[in-house]
Amino acid sequence: MQIKSKACGAYATNCYIVFIHGKELIIDPGVNATSWVLAEVKNPVAILNTHGHFDHVWSNEALSKTLHIPIYAPKEDCFMLENDPFLQGTPSSKADVCVEPDEKLDIAGIEVSFLHFPGHTPGCSAILIEDALFSGDFIFKNSIGRYDFPYSDAKQMRHSLEKFLHLEEAWKIYPGHGASTTLQSERQNIPQWLRVL
Repeated sequence: MQIKSKACGAYATNCYIVFIHGKELIIDPGVNATSWVLAEVKNPVAILNTHGHFDHVWSNEALSKTLHIPIYAPKEDCFMLENDPFLQGTPSSKADVCVEPDEKLDIAGIEVSFLHFPGHTPGCSAILIEDALFSGDFIFKNSIGRYDFPYSDAKQMRHSLEKFLHLEEAWKIYPGHGASTTLQSERQNIPQWLRVL
């Protein structure tokens, strides 16, 4: 498995391309991600969204239509793709698959799990492919996602952090913004965040 990333748009949102088994999965194609993705992929099979915020889904529709591939998004955030709730002028897209919490999928022979960590958004998920966890805006290097936006929920964030604290796998984390990190490193930071929630 190979992973490429590009920070896109004013919020430097990480768009990822996962190259695996001769295919590609596109994760969180944000603002101005389209041209970069099209230059990189040869056999794309799906677009995956960690959550529904505009800076993670902006290029969904352009890429889905151009590449003729489906969009997968967490069920509780599917409305955000269609309705532009933050009034950012986000191009409307529609998830072909609204993924259930903690659902494991087979996408063109690739095992993909959407681990549900609500709080930042109702459907906020971390996408697991082999030993790589694409954490969206749930966990960053030395930080966590905000929980003061519309549709955010501090109580849900607390529960999600407690759930994350019990994971023990040797996963590498690829967040929605900033540098990569590891699950083991970020588990050490969780108690301090729980103290302020």
